[in-house]
Amino acid sequence: MPFATAKDGTRIFYKDWGSGQPVVFSHGWPLTADAWDPQMKVMADNGFRAVAHDRRGGGRSDQPWNGNDLDTYADDLAAVIEAEDLHDVILVGHSTGGGEVTRYIGRHGTSRVAKAVLVGAIPPLMLKTDANPEGLPIEVFDQIREGVATDRSQFYEDLSGPFYGANRDDSTVTQGTRDEFWLWSMTVGIKGAYDCVKAFSETDTTEDLKKIDVPTLIVHGDDDQIVPKIAAGDKSSKLVKDCVYKVYPGAPHGLAMVPKFAEIFNKDLLEFARS
Repeated sequence: MPFATAKDGTRIFYKDWGSGQPVVFSHGWPLTADAWDPQMKVMADNGFRAVAHDRRGGGRSDQPWNGNDLDTYADDLAAVIEAEDLHDVILVGHSTGGGEVTRYIGRHGTSRVAKAVLVGAIPPLMLKTDANPEGLPIEVFDQIREGVATDRSQFYEDLSGPFYGANRDDSTVTQGTRDEFWLWSMTVGIKGAYDCVKAFSETDTTEDLKKIDVPTLIVHGDDDQIVPKIAAGDKSSKLVKDCVYKVYPGAPHGLAMVPKFAEIFNKDLLEFARS
């Protein structure tokens, strides 16, 4: 299995499928690269090279005690890109992965980047503050930390409901999809999962968004119960200069993993990559 080595020696696992222009995927919390498998297959089947890594702390990557913050996540992404000397990259990030992509551009620029895609992404800031009244109160994130620290297995089972919109009356989400979420989440060490809550909720990426100078597709579901559209996609779309903003009616946070929305997203992703 291929690994990139981060600046602190942490080994970052990644999968590398197909050939052509590289599309590099960053996954959401608390998942792994496997959450992107359907999109990776679509892109590789259509002449692109699909690459996705497990964030430090989970999956097949190392589980260091330190470095569970957005700056380090962005540098780990850079390590993967540099390990394969990738250029003309299309970066795709979901949720926390969208923050990772945004901070990567803020820290490393776009010399290797052709386009960016943010899906249900956390930027610019999830936490409610005086300057960001649309965000979520700190108590929401304290409850997430408590769930991870006390009974993470049950917490992840419960979280899969709103994550995929399985708690809605018209949901078609299968138990298998929810089981996948639990399985991936349980491969993430408790330290990395716990620390990442602060990373995804309290990191302000406003200035990073302003540095994005490549064509960008922003996608958000209007029934996202995890990362509210009003505080995320709506604001990010006004900060990124050259972006297309698409709102999917009725779509949940994990829209790329719910078949009826994934079909739309896969088409939009492929169209954007080819444009």
